[in-house]
Formats: sequence, C-alpha cells, structure tokens
Amino acid sequence: MKKNRRAFLIFMAPSFLGVAVFVIIPFMDVFRRSFTTAVTGKFTGIANYKTIFENQAFLTAVINTFRFTLVCIPLLVLIGFLIALPLSRFKNAGLLKSIYLFPLAMPTATIVIVWKMVFYKQGFLNLLLTKAGMWTGLWGEFHTDYLGTKAAFWVLICSYIWKNTGYTVVLWLAGILGIPEELLDAAKVDGAGSFKRVWYIILPNLKGTLYTIVILSFLNSFKIYREAYLVAGAYPHKSIYLLQHIFNNWYVNLEFDKMAAAAVCTGTFLFIVILLLQKIWDRDEA
Repeated sequence: MKKNRRAFLIFMAPSFLGVAVFVIIPFMDVFRRSFTTAVTGKFTGIANYKTIFENQAFLTAVINTFRFTLVCIPLLVLIGFLIALPLSRFKNAGLLKSIYLFPLAMPTATIVIVWKMVFYKQGFLNLLLTKAGMWTGLWGEFHTDYLGTKAAFWVLICSYIWKNTGYTVVLWLAGILGIPEELLDAAKVDGAGSFKRVWYIILPNLKGTLYTIVILSFLNSFKIYREAYLVAGAYPHKSIYLLQHIFNNWYVNLEFDKMAAAAVCTGTFLFIVILLLQKIWDRDEA
C-alpha cells in the first residue's frame, strides 16, 4: 500500500510542481496585488474591487461576456450533436471529421480576414444582398457595417461556432460510437423509433461527453478575444466589448491594480462554475 502511494506521489509530483509554479503561485501573487496600488504597492483594502464594480466599462464587459457565453454554448452543443448524430451512421466518417476540424487548424489572422471580407460595408454579404435586391426588385443597395452595429455580437457568435464546431462533433461522435450496439438493437426490436432511441438510449449515455463539451466550450468562450480584437480593435462596438478587451486596455494603461482585482473575480467565478458543473455531474451519476 505504501509502495503504491509513493509511486502515485512520484508520478504526480512533476505535474503538481508545474501547476504550482505556473498557476497557483502566480495567481496568489495576483491576489496579493489586488489589495495594493499598482505603483507603490501600498495596501488599499478592497478599494480596487470597489473601483472595478463602479467602472461602467467593466460592467458592460461582464454583461457582454456573460451574454456571449449563455448564447454560444447551448448553440454549439446543439449544433454539434445534430451534426454528429447522422455522421455516426457512416462507417467511414474520418474525412468528414477532418473537414469539421479544419477551422481549428486555420490561423486566427486568416479567419479574421475572411470575416472582414464577408461583413464589412463593401463585403460579400452586402454584395449578395444587393444582387438579390436587384434581381427581385424588393430592395436597393446594402452598405451595412455589421461590425459597427449590434449585429457584431451575432457575427462573433457565428465565428465562435464555426471555429469550435469541429471538436464538438468529434467528441459527440466518440460518445455516440461508444454506446453498445446491443442497446440500440434491443430498443429497435422492442419497437422504439429513431426519436425514442435518441431520447431514452443515446442521450442518457452521453452525460459524460456533454460535461466535457460544456467545460471546454465554456473555457474556449473566454478565448474569442483574439477574433474580436483583430476584427474591431481595442474599442469595438459596445455589443462585443468583452472582459478581455478591458484587461488589454488596462494593461496598456499600466492599471495593474484594477487588472489584478478583475482577474481574481473572473478566476473565482470560473472556478465556482466548474465546481457547480462537477457537482451536478456527480449528482446525476449517483
């Protein structure tokens, strides 16, 4: 028993050391700095926290990030499942999976150029709508700047879903193909239709897959900043002004005290959400 415990500790030590050096210790330093001034390091109590929660830009960024997460994660989970379900019926779906994973291999700068070409004033979408209007006679020319209006939020949603659908499909496929064929065949013999097999057999066996997808999608939703920043700059339309934007702007302005306080709040929120999801998962498994 002691030998097994010692082997376990030796095996886990490098990983734990890396997490401690690169995650835990830096976060504790950020936590300390959240109670001090940026320049002098003078202790200020919760003054930095009061400042950020009275900052309108920070509150706007929090609301937009929260809204983005609430909209894009359910859409991504649903779209990925609706694609993976019919794909699971093909014996050789490797090529199709590669196609869905292709957006992940594309550099962010390339993706941004594509979105700009589609959605700016003289972009392909406006050109297509203008041509359709000319053919039908129902409307005139379109010169809408989608990235400069509230539509920018939905452009960002589409960008996130387009880029992340691939790994979602692959995870759903792995879960679906892991379900024993005997269960599905037995349900079919008992007269269960396609919908009932999905509802009563497939979905209950995919709870672990769903948990993994939700966690990954939740974390990836906080990485959409690169696309938003490259498309619209440091000060985009209000609807896509995210937490990462305000962090970047505070960093440029050397407002590290506010950055530290906001980082502690964000990290704590993410940790609590993941714990809640884990608790829900454990309860469903019990």
